[in-house]
Amino acid sequence: MSKRDYYEILGASKGDDAKAIKRAYRKLAMKYHPDRNPDDAAAEEKFKEATEAYEVLSDDQKRAAYDQYGHEGVNQQGGGFGGGGGNFNDIFGDVFGDIFGGGGGGRGGRRGPQRGSDLKYNLELTLEQAVKGAEVKIRVPTLVNCETCDGSGAKDGSQPVTCNTCHGQGQVRMQQGFFSVQQACPTCQGQGKIIKDKCGSCHGQGVKEETKTLNVKVPAGVDNGDRIRLSGEGEAGPQGGPAGDLYVETHIKSHPIFERDGRNLYCDVPISIADAALGGEIEVPTLDGRVNLKIPAETQSGKLFRLRGKGVVPVRGGSQGDLLCRVMVETPVKLTEHQKKILKEFQASLKGGDKHSPRKKSWFDNVKTFFE
Repeated sequence: MSKRDYYEILGASKGDDAKAIKRAYRKLAMKYHPDRNPDDAAAEEKFKEATEAYEVLSDDQKRAAYDQYGHEGVNQQGGGFGGGGGNFNDIFGDVFGDIFGGGGGGRGGRRGPQRGSDLKYNLELTLEQAVKGAEVKIRVPTLVNCETCDGSGAKDGSQPVTCNTCHGQGQVRMQQGFFSVQQACPTCQGQGKIIKDKCGSCHGQGVKEETKTLNVKVPAGVDNGDRIRLSGEGEAGPQGGPAGDLYVETHIKSHPIFERDGRNLYCDVPISIADAALGGEIEVPTLDGRVNLKIPAETQSGKLFRLRGKGVVPVRGGSQGDLLCRVMVETPVKLTEHQKKILKEFQASLKGGDKHSPRKKSWFDNVKTFFE
């Protein structure tokens, strides 16, 4: 084990993140790798030293112990190059795998049955369906196991044969510059086997495209972006592997009356000038039917009235939300001459009486102060 400071070896500092540590090691490994420096003992020693430092500093637990106790902290954990704490192939493959598509880590190929891909379906719901719950039918295009060959891809009565290129390993070793790396076998695409007599239904793929109809049970209270998981309803896995899952993501359509904000609903309720000034009782809608709302005298436009328990019960539990009604005082239109005359008389009676419009008075006072 090297006694030099690991950060100094990599040319890094304690504040560097994992990406910076990896970049520093990559640079040194490219420079001092033995394949690039044959018969150079000094370069080989620097390569081993850098790899030892990266093994410790790329592991959060070992790095924390090293930062606190130095080399002694790493020794107690069995760390250090060749000390049983890590595998050189794994380390080197982790850093250079993104260059060579799998690196020299020696990890296995894609042999045998694999799990199918997960799918996503965007489901549009009305507000009523989202709040109360519903059962919805959807049609999903997907890949399913071929019934003729039961997902094997081989013609009935035949079997896949071992690939002659990789001898069933699924990977081949390739020389790329001064690196010797493994990659998926180009002949069998990493499967380790080749189908000579292909199934006539799926042409050797083992899967076929199909549109299936599913029933989706939407729980009450779902909101935009919630996901419903349908296990095993994704794409079929290659070579008879298990199917993936289908994730149904909910999207709520806009509603002509209500707006939703979490567990609460909002709606705008138009009222007349007379109702706003004198008070009264009006009928307002809810998702459960109509209710009466009392409007007190002298109500201003934009005032919110809360109807408790008329909102949404969240899908993840909790108390039911409220319905908040925002009253909007509506200016009358298409007035008759008689109605205009009455309004002019009413307007004249308000002149000189700021007490009738307290908000108007305070607004003009603020404007006056602003310009002064």
